[in-house]
Amino acid sequence: MHMELCLRFDFGRTIPWVTHLRDGFRAVAGPNLAILHASIPVRGENLTTVADFTVRKGQRVQFSLTYGRSYQPAPRKINPQRALRTTERFWLRWTSRLNHRGPYRDAIERSLITLKALTFKPTGGIVAAVTTSLPESIGGVRNWDYRFCWLRDTTFTLLALANAGYFEEASAWQDWLLRALAGSPDQVQIMYGIKGERQLVESEIDWLPGYENSRPVRVGNAASLQLQLDIYGEMLDCFFHSQHSVNGHDEDDFRVLVLLLEHLETIWHLPDHGIWEIRGTPRHFTYSKMMAWVAFDRAVLLAEQLKYKAPIEKWCALRDRIHAEICAKAFNKDKKTFVQSYGSDQLDASLLLMPLVGFLPATDPRVLATIEAVERELMPNGLVMRYNTAKAKDGLPPGEGVFLACSFWMVSCFTAIGRRRDAVKLFNRLLKLRNDLGLLAEQYDPRRKRQVGNFPQAFSHIALVNSAFYLGDRAGLRKRAHRHAKKEPGRAARVE
Repeated sequence: MHMELCLRFDFGRTIPWVTHLRDGFRAVAGPNLAILHASIPVRGENLTTVADFTVRKGQRVQFSLTYGRSYQPAPRKINPQRALRTTERFWLRWTSRLNHRGPYRDAIERSLITLKALTFKPTGGIVAAVTTSLPESIGGVRNWDYRFCWLRDTTFTLLALANAGYFEEASAWQDWLLRALAGSPDQVQIMYGIKGERQLVESEIDWLPGYENSRPVRVGNAASLQLQLDIYGEMLDCFFHSQHSVNGHDEDDFRVLVLLLEHLETIWHLPDHGIWEIRGTPRHFTYSKMMAWVAFDRAVLLAEQLKYKAPIEKWCALRDRIHAEICAKAFNKDKKTFVQSYGSDQLDASLLLMPLVGFLPATDPRVLATIEAVERELMPNGLVMRYNTAKAKDGLPPGEGVFLACSFWMVSCFTAIGRRRDAVKLFNRLLKLRNDLGLLAEQYDPRRKRQVGNFPQAFSHIALVNSAFYLGDRAGLRKRAHRHAKKEPGRAARVE
């Protein structure tokens, strides 16, 4: 066998100073320190550490690489066999807590393991992915840094964890959210660092060629400064569902939500950059407005159920006003469907969430027509695109793969409208797209037949878990969906 380790810091720019140890080497570059311990001799060749060795039956060769700060004591040496046993025990205990026994238990377990591994234990924050700049289209420029925590993932994440019985992790995620929201409501960002950091300045690493020559390589994410109205709905929905699962907040926490809603009252009517974080001109995106409706709807539900002091009548009025505006301005009479933004003729996969958040029931003719139109226009390969990048101006050159989470949303929609056979067929096809370790990236390229985008992607695995619950237990849908009150002004939507 041959071992090769080419260690670089600062995104490949800095070559470390390497000194040999009795059983490996020590590499230092500024504040960075890495130590390799090996059970066989290693040597240096062309600024790379290598080893050539033979492993016979019953033998083990061990390597361990530890990281620390060069100005602090060296990290302790790891016993690989003991570490392996400890790791196995941890994950076996953790997965034994999964309370689902349905037909897709293995797929759910694999995805939950991924979410757990994407969690920063000290804070409970869950990163969208552990990579940056893996391209959405090979050779293209849609390359983003996903090593941050998105508020948009809040409800989806909490439901995935709580429905599976992982209440401790769900509560930790909610605690991270509350800390991130602390401060002035007009300074809420769409994403934060794993510790709640706000400064996520985007820059380009011009000395790297990019994955398969997909430039630029980006560090940081400028979308953190965008206005994206949907996050308010996702946050309120998260707190609503947590009240029925982890019971992890009190009236002081509710006061934070009241301040957020007061701010939303002043901005919900503005154009924004939407769920897909377009780099073009802001628009009145349907999904953004719909989630503003969700924010006021869930706030009314929480205040009524918990008997908290709140301006319920004002929230009811705003909720009904937003609902009426969306039905009037986001519905294209020629297409007879809802569309991506006011006045548009383009579809958007985020419209699939309309019945799942309870904005309208799945049986509503407008919703049915929209689901069928998405199926007809955004599923050329049997998988769902976010939107048609060749037609919808988003400030970037066209071209990307299909967005895997959107296809899982379609699974849930098929389930909701009674097309269970189609739901199962699509879900099983999506499972086959996973790699040999059961992992999913953000997107899939049907032409190249390969995954693309940052990897592994939390959003894809969260969507897999939630759609599997919907398929395995029809009642699971009712935990997520709410029915809009039937023309009774001032009444909040009720849980089915």
